[in-house]
Amino acid sequence: MQQTTVGLISLGCAKNLIDSEVMIGHLAQAGMALTPDPELADVLIVNTCSFIDMAKQESIDAIFGAVNERSENPQRAKQKIIVAGCLSQRFAKDLPGIMPEVDAFIGLDQITKVAPIIENLLGKKNSAEVQKTEGPAATNDPRDFVTLKPKYVPDYTTPRFRLTPDHYAYVKIAEGCNHTCTFCIIPKIRGTHRSRTQESVLREVEALVKSGVKEINLISQDTTYFGMDQWEGQRPNPSSPVDSSKGNSLCTLLREINKIEGDFWVRLLYTHPAHWSDELITTIAECDKVAKYVDIPLQHISERMLTAMKRVTSGDYIRDLLRRMRAGIPGLGIRTTFIVGFPGETEDDFQELLDFIEEFRFERAGVFQYSKEEGTRAVKLDGHLHHMTRKSRWSRSMSALQKIASETNQAQVGKKVRVLVEQQGVGRTEWDAPEIDGSVMVDEKLSVGSFADVTIGDWRGYDLVAAR
Repeated sequence: MQQTTVGLISLGCAKNLIDSEVMIGHLAQAGMALTPDPELADVLIVNTCSFIDMAKQESIDAIFGAVNERSENPQRAKQKIIVAGCLSQRFAKDLPGIMPEVDAFIGLDQITKVAPIIENLLGKKNSAEVQKTEGPAATNDPRDFVTLKPKYVPDYTTPRFRLTPDHYAYVKIAEGCNHTCTFCIIPKIRGTHRSRTQESVLREVEALVKSGVKEINLISQDTTYFGMDQWEGQRPNPSSPVDSSKGNSLCTLLREINKIEGDFWVRLLYTHPAHWSDELITTIAECDKVAKYVDIPLQHISERMLTAMKRVTSGDYIRDLLRRMRAGIPGLGIRTTFIVGFPGETEDDFQELLDFIEEFRFERAGVFQYSKEEGTRAVKLDGHLHHMTRKSRWSRSMSALQKIASETNQAQVGKKVRVLVEQQGVGRTEWDAPEIDGSVMVDEKLSVGSFADVTIGDWRGYDLVAAR
């Protein structure tokens, strides 16, 4: 029997990338081959994102692009197209009717069953058997394999084929989210928070380090809530701070990872301000392998906006937390993101945000214009702003952040820093997460995937330049 060849288009964030890696791992386990050329694929999977309008449109464009290529290219006439990921999950009831050209829709709980679904499409597996394996679908459409309330969470034993370079990897420590931020659709797409066991994460990190990985990026929808859903006899409030006395937590995980032998960084992404504690601050400060970099999306500082967004943190709490983080973790670089133009945001609210940005001078930061997402509670709020007002506030806040970024980079000139060489002539400091932050231009003779100590001699835009 001829080997089935599969192509994959992976869109969206690192969390989605891991889902793609898991699908490829299961396809390889089933004896299927992956091809980078969609024209050669028997089956093309589009793993979609649906977080905000731009991501949703990118996903839709990719799907219809694949459909059009198939209809126009005789060599792809028999190709099957599968839509996976957040778009399938979010619009499970609608997509089969909107996209009749798509051969199958699979949800987040079905990524480990992608191989039998493909076998079904190609007539190599009985359809009824696949549906039985998958459980009830969201619609009655035989192409629909999406279950509405995801429960899956990966494990150390989950087959996975990494798509990142050899020197860094993402490790998903939990899935889902318990927060109900009014602007966010993620809990409805990915379900409630579900942590992996600490042992499972540690075994994966150990294996990655032994394989030569130099940077471990811990990710989930809410990294700081890790382990708290497993505390015996209670379910912590989503705004509870980390407390390792009650069971495993991000603190206990980081301390155990720090004990693993090897020369590597471990980086925290997607932390929520509500779960920070002095214990977590101390843990990061004391663990030499934990990068002194924290990704903590704050979204706003105005009390009115934080309340409207249901962020379960106050402006005073955020300011106090940031001061404690700066005091407790020497050399800390903070990355954050903000939303401007949220319904009801006044010029005073926005000005408070600008003042806050100037006061705390974040080392890495970005701004999003509010995106009106169907299915979120923010859609029903009063006071939606004109798109030109949102755009103007985005431009003004980005200008403030760019000025601070330039001054931050200028302050690095003359300093000696450690970099991880990302590619020939390009490295990253511990303040720079892959695919998000800036880079350091380094000597092209440095080995890719190695650490090097360099002195900063100049800067250009968001990037630094090492002295020769």
